[in-house]
Amino acid sequence: MAREIVSSNQAPKAIGPYSQAVAVDLVPAAGGRLIFCSGQIPLDPVSGEMVGAGDVRVQTERVLQNLDAVLRAGGASLAAVVKTTIYLADLQDFGAVNEVYARYFPDHPPARATVQVAGLPRGSMVEIDAIAVAG
Repeated sequence: MAREIVSSNQAPKAIGPYSQAVAVDLVPAAGGRLIFCSGQIPLDPVSGEMVGAGDVRVQTERVLQNLDAVLRAGGASLAAVVKTTIYLADLQDFGAVNEVYARYFPDHPPARATVQVAGLPRGSMVEIDAIAVAG
């Protein structure tokens, strides 16, 4: 199984011992590959600073922009996403996150799980990871 580390300077650098994403080739006869994206938080890729303090909509927007940048570096896009997991610091933000999320996945949204967690890196209100099929 061929593994490729995927990274984009249009998304924040990993803030720990992990890759932005890892792509693996599917069965050669089937073609394509799976891209497993690490969770993205609302870090500005240039400054490395959090955006949208206290505003989950602004944070979700940045998270999805970061995720899209990583996917594009791997040869895919948000349209290729088949599964996401949304991690929320407060499940009361579910509706606001859905409003932004729906704009990024207008047709045929991926399968998804949403969970409330005790805390997220750097005090983020939201984190999203994804699996996509490329090629």
